[in-house]
Amino acid sequence: MTTVTTTAPPTPPPPQHGETYRLALPHTPTAPRIARSFVSSLLTVSDHDALVDDARICVSEVVTNAHRHTRTPLIRVAVIVGISQVTVAVTDDRPWLLPVPTATARARGSAVDGVEVGPGQGGFEDGRGIALVASLAHAWGTTIYASDPTGRKAIWFTRESPG
Repeated sequence: MTTVTTTAPPTPPPPQHGETYRLALPHTPTAPRIARSFVSSLLTVSDHDALVDDARICVSEVVTNAHRHTRTPLIRVAVIVGISQVTVAVTDDRPWLLPVPTATARARGSAVDGVEVGPGQGGFEDGRGIALVASLAHAWGTTIYASDPTGRKAIWFTRESPG
């Protein structure tokens, strides 16, 4: 059973006059699929059809990372739908696990626009998801909630509508 609850919004850069939609997903293997459907539906009904495919890929990568690398009971997804852009933020409870530049990733060619896999975080495939997000997003980043006693971070990305 999937439970949908409202959550406190993360703090990515604000879009122009947007509406915020939130989804809290249990830490299960189906979380990425549910997040993809949620984002797809929002973008379709808000006339951002051109952003659906890339946003689905990006949210899938970020939610998959939260599922694989954290034990957070809830993976929170916030989608801010603006006039000409959409920002998606995925919040988890591991603020110390961030993408960092490494020479190893550079040597194996997994860097895209300076985003590379972090050291010691897994096998050959690790780190490619965030590089993919960087290549598809107009902007992306990490917000760490230092004042939050539970220790949270949000990985966010923004896509702009063409034209």
